[in-house]
Amino acid sequence: MAEGKPTAGGGGGAGRDGCPLHEREAEIRSAGQAVEALVRPAGAGTGELLLYTGTAGLGKTAVLTEVRRQARRAGCTVLFARGGERQRHEPFRVVRQLVQPVLAALSAEERAQAFGPWEDIVGPAVGLLPPAGQLDPQGVRDGLDFVLTHLVQRHSPVAVIVDDLHWADPESLGWLAGFAVRARELPALLVLACRDEFPDDALTLQRGLVGRADRRHELRPLQPASVARLVRAALGAQAEDAFCRHVWAVTAGNPYETTALLREVLDQRLDPVEESTAQLRELAAGARGMTLRHWLGKLGPTTLRFAWAASMLGTDIRPELAAVICAQGPDTAAQSIRELRGHGVLTSTSAGRLEFLHPLIATSVYQSLPPAIRTGMHGVAAVETENAGLGLLTASRHLLETLPEGDGAIVGKLRRAAREHLAIGAPEAAQRCLRRAISEPPADEDRAAVLYELGCSALLTDPATTVNQLRLALADPYGLGPELRVDATFRLAQALAHSNRLGEAAAVCAEEAARTRPGPGRLRLEVAHFMFAAFQFEDEDGPGRSRRLAEFDRTLGTIGLAFTDPEPLGERTPDEVLFERDGLNHAVAVLRCWDLTLRGADREEAIALAESALPGGRLPRSLGWTNTTWGFELPGILGISYLYADRVDRAEELFTEAVRAYEVAGWSGGHLGFAYLLTGMLRFRCGALAEAEDYLRRALRLAARIGPGAPLHWDAVGALAETLAARGRVAEALELADRYAFGPPYPTVMVLPDAPTLYGRLLLARGDAPGAAATLTAAGAALDARGWRNTVWAPWLGHLARAVAPDQPDRARELAGEAVRRARESGTDSAVGSTLRLSAAVHDRPRAVELLTDAVRHLERSPARYEHAIALVDLGEALGTAPTARTALTRGLELATHCGADGLAARARDLLHTDGPA
Repeated sequence: MAEGKPTAGGGGGAGRDGCPLHEREAEIRSAGQAVEALVRPAGAGTGELLLYTGTAGLGKTAVLTEVRRQARRAGCTVLFARGGERQRHEPFRVVRQLVQPVLAALSAEERAQAFGPWEDIVGPAVGLLPPAGQLDPQGVRDGLDFVLTHLVQRHSPVAVIVDDLHWADPESLGWLAGFAVRARELPALLVLACRDEFPDDALTLQRGLVGRADRRHELRPLQPASVARLVRAALGAQAEDAFCRHVWAVTAGNPYETTALLREVLDQRLDPVEESTAQLRELAAGARGMTLRHWLGKLGPTTLRFAWAASMLGTDIRPELAAVICAQGPDTAAQSIRELRGHGVLTSTSAGRLEFLHPLIATSVYQSLPPAIRTGMHGVAAVETENAGLGLLTASRHLLETLPEGDGAIVGKLRRAAREHLAIGAPEAAQRCLRRAISEPPADEDRAAVLYELGCSALLTDPATTVNQLRLALADPYGLGPELRVDATFRLAQALAHSNRLGEAAAVCAEEAARTRPGPGRLRLEVAHFMFAAFQFEDEDGPGRSRRLAEFDRTLGTIGLAFTDPEPLGERTPDEVLFERDGLNHAVAVLRCWDLTLRGADREEAIALAESALPGGRLPRSLGWTNTTWGFELPGILGISYLYADRVDRAEELFTEAVRAYEVAGWSGGHLGFAYLLTGMLRFRCGALAEAEDYLRRALRLAARIGPGAPLHWDAVGALAETLAARGRVAEALELADRYAFGPPYPTVMVLPDAPTLYGRLLLARGDAPGAAATLTAAGAALDARGWRNTVWAPWLGHLARAVAPDQPDRARELAGEAVRRARESGTDSAVGSTLRLSAAVHDRPRAVELLTDAVRHLERSPARYEHAIALVDLGEALGTAPTARTALTRGLELATHCGADGLAARARDLLHTDGPA
């Protein structure tokens, strides 16, 4: 972008289009104040968001040019970018304009410091590394935050200035909207200028930016006196008042239109007198230049053709590329450029590029293109842009403007462009390319594959699109190849599951498995059916499904993979077949382990299955956190199974690996949120409540990005509410549950912790024992029907006993006893100790002391330090004045304090300062 364009502050000088900055003193003064605040000495500088809005032609660009000048003069590092009407489909284009110049100027060592751990994530997006793989869009935005924060700290103070924000590409706009929140925390001034012309899908971002602006200025049309000064500056002091007034009337005080009209007056040699005013309106209409006739008459066909090519390229125009697009040789192109400069259409930049003197001129020239010529030139531009080394990321926007012709080469380019878009974290851009490829259309035998690619491209961001396109791919009469069809079915099931449609996900896999010939593909679908069914809260035949899963496991262990495949290897190597077989065996082992865990079966059997899924004690590649064969669910439930079995060492290894894997891969959306959730649950289980709260709040923030109703949202709210209550902040836990509507109707997917059970506990905390009893009874009935008897995940029996104890003490003791029996079946110390503690609450003191003593014995052998602390305090209270009461309370206080259970610690202190309960 040009840094040396003529501009002016205050009321004098000329802006980008030659228009003096009249009536912009307040806007310039505001910018000066913001810059002054930014460059205050010794760390006192503060960041702000300064926003200029207004309709086209009111001088926003001229004001920004003056802001850039002031910022540079004050010693700021200026990062500048401009949105382009023709370039809004180039992902991260505005971001690249902002950061490429400063990053490219750094040494290799300095650039490595600027990128930090985000080089592989941010490098492709900013155009400094080749694309590779598929990136999570949120991860790219988070990485950009890191890089910009580093640049601001290294080169502070920094002014980030973006003109024509309404034409920014969606990826850059989304990042800017998030980064604007941090502007106040950094020595960075964010200055934006835009019209009120944002696309519908960007209106929320626009409103967010407007709402965050510390200073907002809406530019207004000029008053008659300022227009008169413009007229006399251009035409001479002899211009009559009536003429000046009429110029103001026909241009409505718009600075751009005023300047354009005065240029026409000069070209026509019209005298600035009252008798000439009748011609002004016609000249003003022509000056707006919205017709082909106007530009042909003004420029001639040869020069106009170069202008058309330039208008296609948008901003930062390469003269040689424009010349190739319009088929002009060097001499003809040079003459065209001279004429366009002379007519005030184009201007040169300091980098040897071209740009239109004003965006309205570019729009006018582009709109004058006849449709057939426009389409043809875009086709040429697509080829020549790629030939010029600008890549498919840039060339693809021209392909989007061409007419469908059934060209297989175009389809191939659009598919490759889509892969490159995905590799820089721009799935929406990939989807635009693939939709255009479908309309080309592709060859019959390729159509299903393109639909499959379109569906997969939206998996992380738009499950509804994934579902629709994958259903179309699977229904296509020419169909997908066998392996691709299996994968399409699995991705469809994933999208359904992530949309809280677990029943459909399981059914899709079962139906497709029935149509698939025996072999690895069919086995994968059968395993996927069991997997999605395992996460479904309601199941009419839960116990039967558990039996079928066990039988499937036995069968799989005896038949291998190649048992009936007429071509066992096909295109796969023996190692690949072995990998598939082991991957299936590991997946089924995890599912069986999870099934036993939820059923509350013997922990030793569950752990044995878990260990069989970890050859060498490590997570196999087939179950890797970022492996797309199965997704994150299988390693997640493997870790939770370890956690519920008191093997927190194994759980911590898995969850730490999850956080690291997602952070390294830049997956900062739901995947990382799930990893934070799991880590928070682990910390809660181990009694590190402050750490648990921190991780769970991180998970909730990431869940909020996905939107309400997602499984992660339910998990994060429930686990955080449970943690807050454990810390003694019951009112805050209740407020959180109310704010996020944590209650019926519940999702079809199981929630961690169990949603109905937790909701019943919250009702009990509110003092609504009847409501809690009804809720917990219904929860228990559903869980028993499903065959799920795990007392750690869903401790409904113990809390139901507490809810009914005042009115039904016998039933309460019976319920509590059943909870203890179920916990003993699992053999897990934390489960047994927790149920014994809850059981004590519904018995008289002598029996309560016995139960609590036993509970403490079990819990001190477990990692559940918070539960251990509660049991100790409960035991101390139950012992009353017995000599051992103070010992139990003191130990309970120490442990509660260590856990961060402030409410429990306060209760222990109160009991220690009394002689025990009455």
